[in-house]
Amino acid sequence: MTPAARRRNVAPPREALLAAAMDTIAERGLDGLTMAGLGREVGMSSGHLLYYFRTKDELLLQTLEWSEGRLGAERSALLSRQAPARERLEAYVDLYVPDGPRDPHWTLWLEVWNRSQNADDDARNRQAAIEGAWHRDLVALLAEGVSRGEFRSVDPDRYAARLRALLDGFSVHVAVGVPGTGRAQVLAHVREFIADGLLPG
Repeated sequence: MTPAARRRNVAPPREALLAAAMDTIAERGLDGLTMAGLGREVGMSSGHLLYYFRTKDELLLQTLEWSEGRLGAERSALLSRQAPARERLEAYVDLYVPDGPRDPHWTLWLEVWNRSQNADDDARNRQAAIEGAWHRDLVALLAEGVSRGEFRSVDPDRYAARLRALLDGFSVHVAVGVPGTGRAQVLAHVREFIADGLLPG
């Protein structure tokens, strides 16, 4: 057996497959991500990939979960710093908002949510788990800030729901490139919203 044939017969680790899928989305967009194309990237047949993921929907969801796992680790590191709650909230917002139009993570996120209308309960529960992690971390940060007197006496869960709704709406605009809603403008709007409703005085 030739070395090339041996490489084709050894499946790369799942993380390598998901990283390759995300790289493809970043470089060529979702239209550029096909089972056949991804198979060529990693030296596997599209049939072998289907054995791993069953459908493209499952590939997209697992890629999103992998990407969210990396963001979750980054978010945890930011929020566990010894810094004022306000600074950590700014870091949370900065991590949440897309870098710009066609941000690969948000591009993938929007596609998975669009496809979720026909998804089964397992897929929808996995998507809800991603949302829940962002929400729980924000609620905990807000509760800490309130208890220390850094934030006004708001209901952390209710405020988190409203702030995340604002972030989601603006983030979609950034990701799809709506004029007048670039990342800098969005961050300024969010800072104003936080100052008006959360910061004392």
